[in-house]
Amino acid sequence: MKLYQRDTSLYSYKVRLLLALLQVPHETVAVKRLPDGRNDVDAAYLKLNPRGQIPTLDDDGFVLWGSTAILTYIALRHDPARRWLPPDPQGAAEVGQWMELAQNEVRTGLFLSRAISRFGYSGGLEAAQAKGQIALELLEGRLRERGWLVGEGPTLADLACFPEVALTEGVEFSLAAFPGVRSWLQGIRGLDRFVPPDDPKA
Repeated sequence: MKLYQRDTSLYSYKVRLLLALLQVPHETVAVKRLPDGRNDVDAAYLKLNPRGQIPTLDDDGFVLWGSTAILTYIALRHDPARRWLPPDPQGAAEVGQWMELAQNEVRTGLFLSRAISRFGYSGGLEAAQAKGQIALELLEGRLRERGWLVGEGPTLADLACFPEVALTEGVEFSLAAFPGVRSWLQGIRGLDRFVPPDDPKA
């Protein structure tokens, strides 16, 4: 199994974290970032991923791109206990619901706020911060009286939302009013084989 990724990419990190938690043997291939923000990819890479983005997974010739799709595939293939993606329709759908939040309010709020304030990305900081606040309120509403987003243990839902929250904690956003979110972050960091995100510019 080969993962094309970049250490500082949060979407790559989500996949690396699941691979570590499940102890899945794999090889990582670094994809550099160009000064203009694009990924440094060649024609061979574009055959694997015509979007030219990361991460991309090559599992013995089966190629998949996009962190959500890759997380789902790894959970289905390497977690026979179905801990990370529940086997029941309602549980699986709830995981998908929170992964949807990760791709929307978490991304356009928490991720974008960090990207604008720290790395000079273009965009409206106030609008991004407002969306980030909504994301935290939604997470807190779920986590105030429970340890995990879905069920009694961690799932893909938690991994999908974790990095953006963790890396904006105490910098772009205060979590003082979100005790459930703070406890949840600690729960994820306390998982066996947890690996922290690579954030050299934090």
